[in-house]
Amino acid sequence: MMRGVTGRLMLLDTASLYFRAYFGVPDSVRAPDGTPVNAVRGLLDFIDRLVRDHRPDELVACMDADWRPQWRVELIPSYKAHRVAEEHAVGPDEEEVPDTLSPQVPVIEEVLDAVGIARVGVAGYEADDVIGTFTARAKGPVDIVTGDRDLYQLVDDARGVRVLYPLKGVGTLQRTDEAALREKYGVDGSGYADLALLRGDPSDGLPGVPGIGEKTAAKLLAEFGNLAGILAAVEDRRSKLTPTQRRRLDEARPYLAVAPKVVRVADDVPLPSVSTALPRAPRDPAAQEALAARWGLGGSLERLLTTLAT
Repeated sequence: MMRGVTGRLMLLDTASLYFRAYFGVPDSVRAPDGTPVNAVRGLLDFIDRLVRDHRPDELVACMDADWRPQWRVELIPSYKAHRVAEEHAVGPDEEEVPDTLSPQVPVIEEVLDAVGIARVGVAGYEADDVIGTFTARAKGPVDIVTGDRDLYQLVDDARGVRVLYPLKGVGTLQRTDEAALREKYGVDGSGYADLALLRGDPSDGLPGVPGIGEKTAAKLLAEFGNLAGILAAVEDRRSKLTPTQRRRLDEARPYLAVAPKVVRVADDVPLPSVSTALPRAPRDPAAQEALAARWGLGGSLERLLTTLAT
Protein backbone atom coordinates (compact mmCIF):
# COMPACT_ATOMS: atom_id res chain seq x y z
CA MET A 1 0.00 0.00 0.00
CA MET A 2 1.04 3.59 -0.46
CA ARG A 3 2.51 4.24 2.97
CA GLY A 4 1.54 7.90 3.48
CA VAL A 5 4.00 8.88 0.77
CA THR A 6 5.83 12.11 1.54
CA GLY A 7 8.09 12.06 -1.54
CA ARG A 8 6.92 12.98 -5.04
CA LEU A 9 4.26 10.62 -6.37
CA MET A 10 3.79 10.30 -10.14
CA LEU A 11 0.48 8.91 -11.43
CA LEU A 12 0.20 7.81 -15.06
CA ASP A 13 -3.13 7.89 -16.87
CA THR A 14 -1.84 4.87 -18.73
CA ALA A 15 -4.47 4.44 -21.46
CA SER A 16 -4.31 8.14 -22.32
CA LEU A 17 -0.53 7.82 -22.69
CA TYR A 18 -0.42 4.61 -24.71
CA PHE A 19 -3.05 6.03 -27.09
CA ARG A 20 -0.75 9.00 -27.63
CA ALA A 21 2.24 6.73 -28.06
CA TYR A 22 0.30 4.63 -30.58
CA PHE A 23 -0.51 7.64 -32.74
CA GLY A 24 2.88 9.31 -32.17
CA VAL A 25 5.15 6.39 -33.07
CA PRO A 26 4.93 4.88 -36.59
CA ASP A 27 3.45 1.38 -36.79
CA SER A 28 6.55 0.34 -38.72
CA VAL A 29 8.02 -0.20 -35.23
CA ARG A 30 7.41 -3.94 -34.98
CA ALA A 31 8.33 -7.10 -33.10
CA PRO A 32 10.52 -9.75 -34.81
CA ASP A 33 7.36 -11.54 -36.01
CA GLY A 34 6.02 -8.34 -37.60
CA THR A 35 3.49 -7.43 -34.88
CA PRO A 36 3.28 -3.65 -34.29
CA VAL A 37 4.71 -2.62 -30.92
CA ASN A 38 4.68 1.15 -31.45
CA ALA A 39 2.43 1.79 -28.43
CA VAL A 40 4.56 -0.46 -26.20
CA ARG A 41 7.87 1.10 -27.13
CA GLY A 42 6.45 4.62 -27.24
CA LEU A 43 5.07 4.24 -23.70
CA LEU A 44 8.36 2.82 -22.38
CA ASP A 45 10.26 5.74 -23.94
CA PHE A 46 7.80 8.16 -22.38
CA ILE A 47 8.10 6.63 -18.89
CA ASP A 48 11.89 6.71 -19.23
CA ARG A 49 11.79 10.42 -20.04
CA LEU A 50 9.34 11.17 -17.21
CA VAL A 51 11.52 9.44 -14.63
CA ARG A 52 14.68 11.14 -15.93
CA ASP A 53 13.14 14.61 -16.06
CA HIS A 54 10.98 14.57 -12.91
CA ARG A 55 12.61 12.00 -10.60
CA PRO A 56 9.51 10.76 -8.77
CA ASP A 57 9.95 8.71 -5.58
CA GLU A 58 6.76 6.72 -6.24
CA LEU A 59 5.23 5.73 -9.59
CA VAL A 60 1.86 4.15 -10.41
CA ALA A 61 0.49 3.18 -13.82
CA CYS A 62 -3.25 3.72 -13.31
CA MET A 63 -5.49 1.58 -15.52
CA ASP A 64 -9.09 1.60 -16.78
CA ALA A 65 -10.54 -1.58 -15.25
CA ASP A 66 -13.85 -0.18 -16.52
CA TRP A 67 -13.63 2.66 -19.03
CA ARG A 68 -17.43 3.31 -18.88
CA PRO A 69 -18.70 2.42 -15.39
CA GLN A 70 -22.35 1.45 -15.19
CA TRP A 71 -22.98 3.82 -12.27
CA ARG A 72 -22.02 6.74 -14.48
CA VAL A 73 -24.09 5.45 -17.42
CA GLU A 74 -27.16 5.09 -15.18
CA LEU A 75 -26.91 8.78 -14.32
CA ILE A 76 -26.14 10.01 -17.89
CA PRO A 77 -26.91 7.30 -20.51
CA SER A 78 -25.02 9.17 -23.24
CA TYR A 79 -21.78 8.95 -21.23
CA LYS A 80 -19.12 7.70 -23.71
CA ALA A 81 -21.90 5.91 -25.63
CA HIS A 82 -20.42 6.84 -29.02
CA ARG A 83 -17.22 4.94 -28.16
CA VAL A 84 -18.91 1.59 -27.50
CA ALA A 85 -17.81 -1.06 -30.02
CA GLU A 86 -19.76 -3.90 -28.42
CA GLU A 87 -22.16 -4.02 -25.47
CA HIS A 88 -21.77 -6.79 -22.91
CA ALA A 89 -24.58 -7.97 -20.61
CA VAL A 90 -22.02 -8.71 -17.89
CA GLY A 91 -18.83 -6.71 -17.31
CA PRO A 92 -17.57 -3.58 -19.08
CA ASP A 93 -18.66 -2.78 -22.63
CA GLU A 94 -15.95 -3.04 -25.26
CA GLU A 95 -14.39 0.26 -26.28
CA GLU A 96 -13.68 1.11 -29.91
CA VAL A 97 -9.90 0.83 -30.19
CA PRO A 98 -7.67 0.69 -33.32
CA ASP A 99 -7.15 -2.93 -34.45
CA THR A 100 -3.39 -2.89 -33.99
CA LEU A 101 -3.52 -1.22 -30.55
CA SER A 102 -5.72 -3.77 -28.71
CA PRO A 103 -3.14 -6.61 -28.89
CA GLN A 104 -0.46 -4.30 -27.50
CA VAL A 105 -2.30 -3.55 -24.25
CA PRO A 106 -1.65 -6.97 -22.62
CA VAL A 107 2.02 -6.65 -23.64
CA ILE A 108 2.20 -3.24 -21.94
CA GLU A 109 0.70 -4.75 -18.78
CA GLU A 110 3.14 -7.69 -18.78
CA VAL A 111 6.15 -5.43 -19.29
CA LEU A 112 5.12 -3.04 -16.49
CA ASP A 113 4.63 -6.01 -14.16
CA ALA A 114 8.01 -7.55 -15.06
CA VAL A 115 9.80 -4.21 -14.57
CA GLY A 116 8.06 -3.72 -11.22
CA ILE A 117 6.13 -0.51 -11.91
CA ALA A 118 2.96 -0.60 -9.81
CA ARG A 119 -0.10 -1.11 -12.04
CA VAL A 120 -3.50 -0.43 -10.48
CA GLY A 121 -6.98 -0.79 -11.93
CA VAL A 122 -10.10 -1.32 -9.81
CA ALA A 123 -13.28 -3.05 -11.04
CA GLY A 124 -16.11 -0.59 -11.65
CA TYR A 125 -13.83 2.45 -11.88
CA GLU A 126 -11.89 4.39 -14.49
CA ALA A 127 -8.19 5.25 -14.23
CA ASP A 128 -9.27 8.82 -13.39
CA ASP A 129 -10.91 7.54 -10.21
CA VAL A 130 -7.82 5.55 -9.23
CA ILE A 131 -5.76 8.71 -9.80
CA GLY A 132 -8.23 10.76 -7.74
CA THR A 133 -8.00 8.35 -4.82
CA PHE A 134 -4.19 8.10 -4.83
CA THR A 135 -4.08 11.92 -5.01
CA ALA A 136 -6.47 12.27 -2.07
CA ARG A 137 -4.34 9.91 0.04
CA ALA A 138 -0.92 11.36 -0.87
CA LYS A 139 0.97 13.21 1.86
CA GLY A 140 3.46 14.83 -0.52
CA PRO A 141 3.45 16.44 -3.99
CA VAL A 142 1.77 14.66 -6.90
CA ASP A 143 2.44 14.79 -10.65
CA ILE A 144 -0.48 13.50 -12.74
CA VAL A 145 0.58 12.65 -16.30
CA THR A 146 -2.40 12.63 -18.65
CA GLY A 147 -3.70 13.77 -22.00
CA ASP A 148 -7.18 14.10 -20.47
CA ARG A 149 -8.16 17.59 -19.31
CA ASP A 150 -10.79 16.11 -16.95
CA LEU A 151 -8.02 15.63 -14.41
CA TYR A 152 -7.37 19.37 -14.21
CA GLN A 153 -9.99 19.27 -11.44
CA LEU A 154 -7.35 17.70 -9.15
CA VAL A 155 -4.82 20.55 -9.53
CA ASP A 156 -4.14 22.01 -6.08
CA ASP A 157 -1.19 24.35 -5.48
CA ALA A 158 -1.51 24.13 -1.69
CA ARG A 159 -0.97 20.36 -1.83
CA GLY A 160 1.56 20.42 -4.69
CA VAL A 161 -0.74 18.59 -7.11
CA ARG A 162 -0.16 19.46 -10.77
CA VAL A 163 -0.93 17.95 -14.16
CA LEU A 164 1.77 17.24 -16.75
CA TYR A 165 -0.14 17.40 -20.04
CA PRO A 166 1.52 16.19 -23.27
CA LEU A 167 1.23 18.83 -26.01
CA LYS A 168 2.97 17.14 -28.95
CA GLY A 169 2.93 13.35 -28.89
CA VAL A 170 4.64 12.66 -25.60
CA GLY A 171 7.71 14.84 -26.06
CA THR A 172 6.55 18.24 -24.77
CA LEU A 173 4.75 18.55 -21.45
CA GLN A 174 2.68 21.47 -20.23
CA ARG A 175 2.97 21.88 -16.46
CA THR A 176 -0.51 22.83 -15.35
CA ASP A 177 -0.92 24.52 -11.97
CA GLU A 178 -3.68 26.81 -10.69
CA ALA A 179 -2.17 29.90 -12.35
CA ALA A 180 -2.23 28.12 -15.73
CA LEU A 181 -5.86 27.08 -15.20
CA ARG A 182 -6.94 30.59 -14.21
CA GLU A 183 -5.18 32.06 -17.23
CA LYS A 184 -6.74 29.64 -19.72
CA TYR A 185 -10.13 28.83 -18.17
CA GLY A 186 -10.73 31.45 -15.49
CA VAL A 187 -11.10 28.80 -12.76
CA ASP A 188 -8.83 26.94 -10.35
CA GLY A 189 -8.66 23.17 -9.96
CA SER A 190 -11.72 22.87 -7.74
CA GLY A 191 -13.77 24.92 -10.22
CA TYR A 192 -12.77 22.95 -13.31
CA ALA A 193 -15.30 20.13 -12.80
CA ASP A 194 -18.15 22.67 -12.60
CA LEU A 195 -16.85 24.39 -15.74
CA ALA A 196 -16.67 21.04 -17.55
CA LEU A 197 -20.18 19.91 -16.67
CA LEU A 198 -21.73 23.28 -17.59
CA ARG A 199 -19.84 23.43 -20.89
CA GLY A 200 -20.31 19.75 -21.70
CA ASP A 201 -17.85 17.49 -23.51
CA PRO A 202 -18.83 15.76 -26.77
CA SER A 203 -15.81 13.43 -26.51
CA ASP A 204 -17.31 12.00 -23.30
CA GLY A 205 -20.97 12.24 -24.36
CA LEU A 206 -21.72 14.95 -21.79
CA PRO A 207 -24.43 17.28 -23.13
CA GLY A 208 -23.72 20.30 -20.92
CA VAL A 209 -26.22 23.14 -20.64
CA PRO A 210 -27.43 24.23 -24.09
CA GLY A 211 -26.15 27.72 -24.93
CA ILE A 212 -23.62 27.76 -22.07
CA GLY A 213 -20.16 27.49 -23.63
CA GLU A 214 -16.79 27.61 -21.93
CA LYS A 215 -16.53 31.41 -21.69
CA THR A 216 -20.07 31.83 -20.35
CA ALA A 217 -19.52 29.00 -17.85
CA ALA A 218 -16.32 30.69 -16.63
CA LYS A 219 -18.14 34.04 -16.24
CA LEU A 220 -20.97 32.42 -14.29
CA LEU A 221 -18.51 30.68 -11.96
CA ALA A 222 -16.58 33.94 -11.45
CA GLU A 223 -19.87 35.69 -10.58
CA PHE A 224 -21.53 33.02 -8.42
CA GLY A 225 -18.63 30.89 -7.13
CA ASN A 226 -19.67 27.35 -7.98
CA LEU A 227 -22.54 25.27 -9.36
CA ALA A 228 -24.54 25.58 -6.14
CA GLY A 229 -24.13 29.37 -6.29
CA ILE A 230 -25.29 29.43 -9.93
CA LEU A 231 -28.39 27.36 -9.11
CA ALA A 232 -29.16 29.66 -6.17
CA ALA A 233 -28.92 32.59 -8.61
CA VAL A 234 -31.51 30.89 -10.84
CA GLU A 235 -33.93 31.09 -7.87
CA ASP A 236 -32.98 34.66 -7.01
CA ARG A 237 -34.80 37.00 -9.37
CA ARG A 238 -32.47 39.84 -8.34
CA SER A 239 -29.35 37.98 -9.56
CA LYS A 240 -27.50 39.14 -12.65
CA LEU A 241 -28.44 36.16 -14.84
CA THR A 242 -29.95 37.08 -18.18
CA PRO A 243 -33.50 35.77 -18.76
CA THR A 244 -32.14 33.31 -21.35
CA GLN A 245 -29.43 32.02 -19.00
CA ARG A 246 -31.97 31.63 -16.20
CA ARG A 247 -34.33 29.67 -18.45
CA ARG A 248 -31.60 27.42 -19.85
CA LEU A 249 -30.17 26.62 -16.44
CA ASP A 250 -33.64 25.98 -15.03
CA GLU A 251 -34.48 23.60 -17.87
CA ALA A 252 -31.15 21.80 -17.34
CA ARG A 253 -31.82 21.02 -13.66
CA PRO A 254 -32.30 17.25 -14.18
CA TYR A 255 -28.89 17.08 -15.90
CA LEU A 256 -27.22 19.37 -13.35
CA ALA A 257 -28.54 17.19 -10.50
CA VAL A 258 -26.57 14.13 -11.71
CA ALA A 259 -23.67 15.61 -13.71
CA PRO A 260 -21.42 16.38 -10.71
CA LYS A 261 -21.25 12.70 -9.71
CA VAL A 262 -20.41 11.72 -13.30
CA VAL A 263 -17.84 14.44 -13.99
CA ARG A 264 -16.02 14.55 -10.65
CA VAL A 265 -13.45 11.82 -10.21
CA ALA A 266 -13.98 9.48 -7.28
CA ASP A 267 -11.61 9.80 -4.33
CA ASP A 268 -12.78 6.77 -2.36
CA VAL A 269 -11.85 3.85 -4.64
CA PRO A 270 -10.89 0.67 -2.70
CA LEU A 271 -7.24 0.56 -3.76
CA PRO A 272 -5.34 -2.73 -3.53
CA SER A 273 -2.24 -3.06 -1.41
CA VAL A 274 0.71 -2.37 -3.73
CA SER A 275 4.27 -1.12 -3.44
CA THR A 276 4.41 2.19 -5.30
CA ALA A 277 8.14 2.73 -4.80
CA LEU A 278 10.11 3.37 -7.99
CA PRO A 279 11.76 0.02 -8.84
CA ARG A 280 15.56 0.05 -9.01
CA ALA A 281 15.80 -3.39 -10.66
CA PRO A 282 13.27 -5.56 -12.56
CA ARG A 283 10.81 -7.41 -10.33
CA ASP A 284 10.99 -10.44 -12.63
CA PRO A 285 14.25 -10.37 -14.62
CA ALA A 286 13.50 -13.62 -16.49
CA ALA A 287 10.09 -12.36 -17.64
CA GLN A 288 11.57 -8.99 -18.57
CA GLU A 289 14.25 -10.61 -20.74
CA ALA A 290 11.73 -12.95 -22.39
CA LEU A 291 9.37 -10.07 -23.18
CA ALA A 292 12.22 -7.95 -24.55
CA ALA A 293 13.23 -10.77 -26.92
CA ARG A 294 9.67 -11.81 -27.89
CA TRP A 295 8.53 -8.28 -28.73
CA GLY A 296 11.83 -6.71 -29.82
CA LEU A 297 11.71 -4.02 -27.14
CA GLY A 298 15.47 -3.53 -27.29
CA GLY A 299 16.66 -0.01 -26.63
CA SER A 300 13.36 1.28 -25.21
CA LEU A 301 13.33 -1.20 -22.34
CA GLU A 302 17.10 -1.04 -21.76
CA ARG A 303 17.00 2.76 -21.47
CA LEU A 304 14.15 2.61 -18.95
CA LEU A 305 15.91 -0.02 -16.83
CA THR A 306 19.13 2.04 -16.86
CA THR A 307 17.23 5.16 -15.77
CA LEU A 308 15.45 3.29 -12.98
CA ALA A 309 18.74 1.82 -11.75
CA THR A 310 20.31 5.28 -11.43
